[in-house]
Amino acid sequence: MPTLHRPATLAEAARLLSTLDNSMVYGGGTAIQILVKQGILFADNFVDLANVPGLRDITVDASGVTVGPMVSVRRMETDERVRSVAPLAAAAYHQVANPRVRNTASAGGNIAHGDYRLDPPTALLVLGATVRATSVRGTRDIPVREFFTDFQRTALDHDEIVSGIRVPAQPAGSGHRFVKSSSLGENDWPCASAAVLVTGAEVHIGLGAVAPTPRYVSFDARGMSDQQAVDAALEVVEPELDPIPDVRGGVTYKRRLARVTVEDAVRSAWKDLQDA
Repeated sequence: MPTLHRPATLAEAARLLSTLDNSMVYGGGTAIQILVKQGILFADNFVDLANVPGLRDITVDASGVTVGPMVSVRRMETDERVRSVAPLAAAAYHQVANPRVRNTASAGGNIAHGDYRLDPPTALLVLGATVRATSVRGTRDIPVREFFTDFQRTALDHDEIVSGIRVPAQPAGSGHRFVKSSSLGENDWPCASAAVLVTGAEVHIGLGAVAPTPRYVSFDARGMSDQQAVDAALEVVEPELDPIPDVRGGVTYKRRLARVTVEDAVRSAWKDLQDA
């Protein structure tokens, strides 16, 4: 039976994580509980962050929003400051599973999990977010575009804790859209997802569930019509499509659905830009 440790400070949490055998961080616990039940995750010690002060804070300034790792996915979806400063991020968090999961899952745990199918990383990639990692050695900031390194692997060292996420403010007058396509049910993992930000000069695209890691691409859209932007988007995402076949669909099906999802997101974001 694993031991649950409840540190009172972030420094204590970092020390426990670095000294305990076979340890891992426990945040919202939604992913951990599923993996333990499936018999594919084993840990002797869980370091629970629930009692560490300040980790549920959201702070906003002119340049963006800083999110504590224990902020719930539900708060990221509904907090008016997040919705105002980074509406694309709020839209992606809104699509996570169902309200019960969103009320439990944490923003830090969501990204630390490193699952290629998760919704929020697509928007965080597009917005150029940064992940703050803390250990007994200190803190470092990891650009989210460098965070996902391999299948369910991240740039975090074993003894590092996600201690914050910094999301830059979405450019004024930009268009955005998050689109998620599932095959087994509305609350199931997506077969493809796409977060798109259109600024007029550039189109930024974050892709989920279409490769072993979340992917990011962008291109210069100056002077393009909406159809030209869609065509260009499909061209730049094509090399990134490397879907994993599973019960939700085979490679061919997922590649086709990914293209439909990207087209829908780009076209809708482009219209959003024109209406702004």
